[in-house]
Amino acid sequence: MTPEPMTSIPRIVIAGTHSGCGKTTVASGIMAALTARGMTVQPFKVGPDFIDPSHHTRICGRPSRNLDPFMMGDEGCRTTFGRAVAGADIAVIEGVMGMFDGVDGTELASTAHVAKILGAPVVLVADTKGMSRSVHALIGGFHRFDPAVTFAGVIFNRIGSQRHRQMIEISLRHLPLGWIPRCDDLVVGSRHLGLTMAHEQESFAAAGSIVAEHCDLDAIIRAASGAGTLQDPAPENHIPRKASIGVAYDEAFCFYYQDNFDRLRAAGADLVWFSPLRDRLPDVDALYIGGGYPELHLRLLEDARCTHDLRKAAEQGMPIYGECGGLMYLCREIRAGTSHRMSGVLPADSEMTRKIQALGYVKGNGTGRSPFVPSSSEISGHEFHYSRLHPDTDARYALVLSRGKGIEDGKDGLMYGEATGCYTHAYFTRGFAETFVNEAERYAKKR
Repeated sequence: MTPEPMTSIPRIVIAGTHSGCGKTTVASGIMAALTARGMTVQPFKVGPDFIDPSHHTRICGRPSRNLDPFMMGDEGCRTTFGRAVAGADIAVIEGVMGMFDGVDGTELASTAHVAKILGAPVVLVADTKGMSRSVHALIGGFHRFDPAVTFAGVIFNRIGSQRHRQMIEISLRHLPLGWIPRCDDLVVGSRHLGLTMAHEQESFAAAGSIVAEHCDLDAIIRAASGAGTLQDPAPENHIPRKASIGVAYDEAFCFYYQDNFDRLRAAGADLVWFSPLRDRLPDVDALYIGGGYPELHLRLLEDARCTHDLRKAAEQGMPIYGECGGLMYLCREIRAGTSHRMSGVLPADSEMTRKIQALGYVKGNGTGRSPFVPSSSEISGHEFHYSRLHPDTDARYALVLSRGKGIEDGKDGLMYGEATGCYTHAYFTRGFAETFVNEAERYAKKR
């Protein structure tokens, strides 16, 4: 009997004691330093975040992938990992929040959960600001909390001085893999949805030099090489091209899961990239408009030719699917101090708010009213926004949520004709992708 093929690619998880401890800077610095050595690094991010992966992708030159057991399941994480690492020398996985922080206070979708799924050793980033000997008590608690996690060592971050380092070294109990000095120049800018995007930041290039100087890269590589083998995922079947789907991708719309693109391609879609800020609507059979920061580009979007083209395409029955920022763009207007006219596809107005309106995981089922999400389908994803919608009183919805807020009262997926817009950033199932492509094919045949 032929044994199943196995992969033993070196892999390491960069975890943190808490949010804000510097793990994004450290993880990105490790990626940059390994890349500078000539290694092909495959990056990953635990959780549903879009912004950290944009930095990873820019650093490594390979699309960063999300690993989220809530949305993907354990096997989905292994499959995505196994397919993405093809051709790479090492995988670096940035964690989320504190190492053991999962859904609703459980382990689910935590950094530790993903590390165990992948059999990957963990490097803990510990912020030493305001501590010396006490940091070892903190590290010791993390080390003992779950014996099933393989603990590779510690990177001590924000060391204030040589004296500060000496005070910590006196009581060392775990392998130090780095001593990174406090460096205010490495603080990454942020806004209401998190860090600024990769195209707005250059600081991670400097992080690579800092990591190379102050961390033991050889020891990190040795730890990563100690990970065990994983069964290779089954090859993904691709069907012949059925239709073209335009994907909005620019500074205003840039929040997408890479796996969603792969699922659409596997279902027979030819993806056509375009910029609503600069381009006319492409000649395609359907549209996918992801989330992002439309509120930062309202005047340009209001005047863009694409904004006018969208309404016409919707009236002709083109399937259109928008998420969060894409949902807002499909509405009549966005109010952010002043009002700016948008495409007017969906029967609602949107406005920016000072306070967060929704944050967390989403689960839901189709209402049967939209071709995108038939009643038999389930959807999972994440919502995070500082805006609210004001739909018309007769608005219809494609989704009813069992978890999450949606547009209003657990309803999401505002509909008009063949257009649907959600606050949910969905992780596409194979069935969802196939339905999307089939709708695009149906439109292509009738136009």
